[in-house]
Amino acid sequence: MFDPTPSPRLFGLPPGVDFPQMLYHGLMQRLAGMPPEAIAQVEIYVNTQRMQRRLRAQFDRGGASLLPRIRLVTDLGRNVALADVGPAVSALRRRLELVQFITLLLEKEPDLAPRAAIYDLADSLAALLSEMHDEDVHPEVIQNLTVPDASGHWQRSLKFLQIVERYFGDQRLHAPSEEARQREVITRLVADWAQHPPAHPIIVAGSTGSRGTTALLMRAVARLPQGALVLPGFDFAMPASVWARLSPDQGPGDDHPQYRYARLCHALDTNPDTVQLWADAAPPCAARNALLSLAMRPAPVTDQWRLEGPAFGDVAGATAGISLIEAPSPRHEATAIALALRDAAESGRTAALITPDRGLTRQVSAALARWGLEPDDSAGEPLSQTAPGRLFRHVAALAGRRLTTDALVILLKHPLVAAGSQQRGQHLLWTRDLELWMRRNGPAFPTHADLHRWANRQAGFDGRHDWVDWFAPLICGLEHIGARPLADHLESHISLCEALVAGPGADGDPAELWRQQAGRKAAETITMLRNEAAHGGTLGANDYADLFGAVLSRAEVRDPDLPHPDIMIWGTLEARVQGADLVILAGLNDGIWPALPPPDPWLSRDMRRRTGLLMPEQRVGLSAHDFQQAFGAREIILSRAIRDAEAQTVTSRWLNRWVNLLGGMSIAGKQALDDMRDRGAKWVALAHALDRPAHRMPPATRPSPRPPVDARPRQLSVTRIEKLVRDPYAIYAEYILRLRPLDPLRQSPDAPVRGTILHRIFERFINESKVNPAALNRARFMEIADQVLESDAPWPTARRLWRARLERVIDWFLESEAKRRQIALPAETEAKGALYLPELDFTLTGTADRIDRTAGGEWVIYDYKTGTLPSKDQIKYFNKQLMLEAVMIEHGAFDKVPRGRVFSVGYIGLGAKSDDPSYLLAPGDSDTIAGELRQLIGEYQQRSRGYTSLRATESQRITHDYDHLARFGEWERSDPAQGEDVG
Repeated sequence: MFDPTPSPRLFGLPPGVDFPQMLYHGLMQRLAGMPPEAIAQVEIYVNTQRMQRRLRAQFDRGGASLLPRIRLVTDLGRNVALADVGPAVSALRRRLELVQFITLLLEKEPDLAPRAAIYDLADSLAALLSEMHDEDVHPEVIQNLTVPDASGHWQRSLKFLQIVERYFGDQRLHAPSEEARQREVITRLVADWAQHPPAHPIIVAGSTGSRGTTALLMRAVARLPQGALVLPGFDFAMPASVWARLSPDQGPGDDHPQYRYARLCHALDTNPDTVQLWADAAPPCAARNALLSLAMRPAPVTDQWRLEGPAFGDVAGATAGISLIEAPSPRHEATAIALALRDAAESGRTAALITPDRGLTRQVSAALARWGLEPDDSAGEPLSQTAPGRLFRHVAALAGRRLTTDALVILLKHPLVAAGSQQRGQHLLWTRDLELWMRRNGPAFPTHADLHRWANRQAGFDGRHDWVDWFAPLICGLEHIGARPLADHLESHISLCEALVAGPGADGDPAELWRQQAGRKAAETITMLRNEAAHGGTLGANDYADLFGAVLSRAEVRDPDLPHPDIMIWGTLEARVQGADLVILAGLNDGIWPALPPPDPWLSRDMRRRTGLLMPEQRVGLSAHDFQQAFGAREIILSRAIRDAEAQTVTSRWLNRWVNLLGGMSIAGKQALDDMRDRGAKWVALAHALDRPAHRMPPATRPSPRPPVDARPRQLSVTRIEKLVRDPYAIYAEYILRLRPLDPLRQSPDAPVRGTILHRIFERFINESKVNPAALNRARFMEIADQVLESDAPWPTARRLWRARLERVIDWFLESEAKRRQIALPAETEAKGALYLPELDFTLTGTADRIDRTAGGEWVIYDYKTGTLPSKDQIKYFNKQLMLEAVMIEHGAFDKVPRGRVFSVGYIGLGAKSDDPSYLLAPGDSDTIAGELRQLIGEYQQRSRGYTSLRATESQRITHDYDHLARFGEWERSDPAQGEDVG
């Protein structure tokens, strides 16, 4: 097929061409006139399955003929003919083995690393091991490095690096990995070809030779009598002087997109000018390729911009099909891209989004979903984010931890739980009722008994107990799971998930877990883990959850039936497999494209250079080549976000070069750049318009609703009177609209809970010391505190902090308590009462924390405060709680407290040592407070009085429960209230 040549046979295709299509055409041109069976002798190696599929599709469309052998480069490592090499083990088994070795090392030397880092260390070591096999770097090379090590970091690293020694050499202790077998097979194959070169054509197409093993194969194929390389995205426009700059002898140039080709030519003792065009196919825009080639010149020769830039002829033609989107945020960038993709699909064009930013692709997919469009994402959806994946992760996270209310509700609400049962609807109804009950009543860590306590609320029998008896034994008690073999963890995990999916009753079908594409992928992934579980050793519950989550995160789910055929999302590698009318290069910010180099815990840059491992610049150069390849499409959109969630972003270095070149080369270049930005700005403007309503709504006014008098509350507690004064709208929302804030799903040790628990401690202490004055001592108080904290505060950290606070304040409390008892002795705690005002048909209710009685029969009221004590002005104008309780006592409103005069009221601060403010009540004070109460309630029993929002709030920095309902923010606190009759 090929004529003899004195030099290795190198071909290339320029950026922008449809590589599989041109590869097919070039092959058929060379086979023209040859017998039909000649094509069957051709052997083609490609680098990706997508490339393999597209090339086969070209032959399917080309008419009836025999087919060449189209294989993946990685298929060589699976050659069963070399049985003595041994079969390759899966990457999962290798990681499980590394986990065991690292665990043993940390058990001997726990100071080397935290146990939580075991899986990250195993992943990092596995990546280094693969790279060492790929680049043929033996551990001895690393160990023989001379490294200054004043901190001892290198010696610690060597202890981990010694683990990889067992995977090298003829005396290796373990079966080879896929990378190791690939290297060994190709090394043998190259040696065999040197002795017995094959006579049939062998072509390596689509690879750049970025990895050592692939580069070894490519060099060997190029020297075969009928071997050839077809290089993607070869820059035929770059002059020889620039190619010379990229030679490995001229210093580092790894970050240039054509560097790999320069290194390949150097290794083959040839020059880039010997690379021939594979097929007579002009790129969509040769002028654009030439202009980008100029923009991507290596840094030492960018001065050529001044010489060649002004002389560049067809700037307008080179940039005619380019738009530049500079969006204000990632959300607007995603919306603008989605609009462009939708427009292309509706006009009958194919469109591809190329970006390494998976967060951006998810945002674009979400934006497309509003129009019912699902893109064909080459990466698919992470298995861990699908319904089966989330269920497995939720269940794995329960083991070894106490069950929390939020974990329970999340699990019961999962779309697959009880999906195999006929009672799914009833299951959801009971789940909702249970959730509301736990939000209101707790507990923070529900048990089987707590769940039955909820079921007992329902009078009669409606199946709730059976429902609780179905799921409670499955998930209660999982915190006791300890260390056990990986296989045992896995089988128990699978059985538990299947039982949850089957649901209550005997008719449940656990197979619902494994249906759909995601379920089948989950079954495949779990089967793989099950097959390798024997190599996982013994794991604790938390370690198993981390391992299982890491395995799920590596699997992806693709549904080939749903995606739109003309909207595609590709990774950067797919840029070599051109075939779209519109290509969008998105996420063009430094740190995204190119990505930041991954952290290397083992080797520095200099150590990598000395050992022959990959440098970070090589990854940047490979990304640059993908960028250059995609840039040559007929129509492209360049996209970036000016800001992210945290700060201003930095433009990708390649886009920055392009912009700087156009902006400074000539007037035509600057005009072309402005035109690119104008075309991109149209998409950004559409994205903004999509978020704006068609008609601008006027801002809301400050509300002051006036409901009918008969709808207004006829009963309020003493604490709600202050709310009525400060924020009447909150009373309107809570008592008239009957809207109450939803309690948090997970009960946390916040200030209200702390106050409730501390009240219980002091209530028990005061009641006990009232009967037995000898109990009024520090030791007994701390005993009571420990008992209450243990039963009512299930948070170990909060329990210790609250106990420490009590220890700091108890001595002061006992001292001040002695002074209080010289005035009055405790009579009642948590006393409840209600005062009816017949002239207003209104009832005032209240619960007094503590009521003491003087020797003369007068009453003293105390209120415990865990926070800041109110000031005198606050008590005078707003905080009327104690004063109103005094009115209630003097009117005989408390059941267990006889009517009598109140001597004083005061606060007892529990937060820190402070002077307790007490206020003596003079004769007539109670009548004054009662008159003010009647006047206040009477005002709100008139239709003309509205419930104004935020009338006199204590602090502008505090948010309130009903601010959103009042649409606060559309109006200011200084705005006048707008009364409105409602109801």
